[in-house]
Amino acid sequence: MFSTLPLLVGCATQDDLPSLDGRLRAIIQSAGLTGDPVRGRTLPTSDDPLPRLGMQLFFTKALSGNGDAACVSCHHPYLGGGDGLPMSIGIDADQPELLGPGRTHPEGPLVPRNAPTTFNAGLWDQVMFHDGRIESLGKTAGANGADGYGIRTPDRPWGYPDVLAGPNLVVAQARFPVTSEEEMRGFDFGNGQGNGSEVRNALTRDLLAQIVSGADPTRSARALNTWLSEFQRAFASDSDAATLITFENIAYAIGEYERSQVLVETPWKAYVEGDVTALSESAKRGALLFFQPPADGGAGCASCHSGDFFTDEQFHVLAIPQIGVGKDSGLSGDDDWGRALETHRDDDRYAFRTPTLLNVAVTGPYGHDGAYATLEGIVRHHLNPEAAVADYAFDQLDPSIRLTNARENTQNALAQWRRLRDLGRPTVAVLDLSDAQVADLLAFLAALTDPCVQDRACLAAWVPGDDIVDPDGMRLQATFSNPP
Repeated sequence: MFSTLPLLVGCATQDDLPSLDGRLRAIIQSAGLTGDPVRGRTLPTSDDPLPRLGMQLFFTKALSGNGDAACVSCHHPYLGGGDGLPMSIGIDADQPELLGPGRTHPEGPLVPRNAPTTFNAGLWDQVMFHDGRIESLGKTAGANGADGYGIRTPDRPWGYPDVLAGPNLVVAQARFPVTSEEEMRGFDFGNGQGNGSEVRNALTRDLLAQIVSGADPTRSARALNTWLSEFQRAFASDSDAATLITFENIAYAIGEYERSQVLVETPWKAYVEGDVTALSESAKRGALLFFQPPADGGAGCASCHSGDFFTDEQFHVLAIPQIGVGKDSGLSGDDDWGRALETHRDDDRYAFRTPTLLNVAVTGPYGHDGAYATLEGIVRHHLNPEAAVADYAFDQLDPSIRLTNARENTQNALAQWRRLRDLGRPTVAVLDLSDAQVADLLAFLAALTDPCVQDRACLAAWVPGDDIVDPDGMRLQATFSNPP
């Protein structure tokens, strides 16, 4: 995984070397970076009618089978668009309104993976989810999957488009949390039977029943709600509930809400656009390490975290410690084979999607299963997966996280990393960086943070206040053990 960026040092003397800013400017130009990953895209804003409806739906527990979880249970703007937990806890939480650290479940986290941030979801062009199970078949740059080639989802065989996927990747993704028993569906809804489409239709019928009768006899009684008027306003239509309140429209509104979460105004963007004071000297040194390949004394991070969105959207084996309940992989079913669960290719076992690094400082824990609590931890893992696995302290994790075969599964992931390395397949290079260099890398990564993500007043655009109608009294009123 080596970059093709030019060697800037050569045999020149120290006095002949260009300045740090000059070297970075050469890299920026060579890589074609603009600093702005939104350039050329059309994305909604938070005050558009559809995202506003999507926000109401995102925060309502009415879409969960048990009436105790919402999309926001695992993806709150105040928690970096995620939940701050290694692996998410959806339905049946001990305290449903408590989000983030402190949220517990009687059996520990049952969701097998870390919740990806919803921030900048509209910038993905190829795949969604850690294993890419929502996939654009066209993969057109800048299209977010809306390129006419179709989107594949778990409802369709590998390689075939799903005609119900929706207009873009984010909308397609929004259709699936409600079908997951651990996330929003629950284990009793529909007696655990039915495929994804049946569950989505049942939830929609449930919502319609509330609108028509004011209460759903199979669940707790609720006051007559105003969902119909909210849908009519968002879709600029006077159609009736049966016409407007479809799951396709629900997913579309939620997707547009997520796509409106554009948070890219970072110090790095300002620097690329010409403000040389936007980065500290440490961050500039970190940027040089980030973009230069190991052969030139760098860390080669940009070979995978490429472009203005800082991801190649590809899948790589890093041997992240395998913790939690797993994804029905391996002999015991508690392993997670990642991308191979979709492609069924041996080389894809333990491969996971390259995350974007925008706002990475606030979107931990890190890894597909949140195995690393700190950004420094995941950075050091990249420098030497073998040493990181050898030193990984499984006993640091919350006791509720299942570790039955964690060590064995992790060794299997490491063996896969070694096998691909020995075959000459692209993978991370083992590097020996000093503590000072790691600190510089971390300073650069911190400079990829939009200040808005740490400002409640700014994030209020995506959190319903008292001025936003709660259509049926089912809004999740989030509390936090350590208010962000």
